[in-house]
Amino acid sequence: MDCILFRHGIAVEPQEWDGPEARRPLTAKGSEKVREAALGLLRLNMAPTHIVSSPFLRAGQTAEILREVLHDSLGISRWTELLPDAPPRLLFDRLVKLPEDSCVLCVGHEPHLSAAAGLMVAGGAVSGLVFKKGGACSIRFDGPVKAGEGSLRWWLMPMQLRALGER
Repeated sequence: MDCILFRHGIAVEPQEWDGPEARRPLTAKGSEKVREAALGLLRLNMAPTHIVSSPFLRAGQTAEILREVLHDSLGISRWTELLPDAPPRLLFDRLVKLPEDSCVLCVGHEPHLSAAAGLMVAGGAVSGLVFKKGGACSIRFDGPVKAGEGSLRWWLMPMQLRALGER
């Protein structure tokens, strides 16, 4: 299984938002940068078989843009296991239910995604693994999805993904 972890794009700042946190949207600039990053994923030949997102609006909007660019016939599933405060181990419980030949694009938040990535590749927390908004990594499991069994294929900052998309 290939697992692509993607942090949502730039959202309205919390201090500028008076609604519920779960409904805080992407900015126009955030949407544009996600689209550019998605072109970078396309250039890397990323072909998801599943797209899953945190239920929060900004993650869902990010997932929708990625879906439009990468594979517009796929649906998007909302997983509470991708919420910012969800224990990262819960994500494994969902991933193991998918076919081993899947390519799963997971759109979520920090610090959850970096904790999940550390758990996937090292079996626990790894300092220095951080996702910027619109950044992503790819982790491959050659067998069943288990903590510490993933191999990091690449980890790209948003600027790097967008530069790939410009080529």
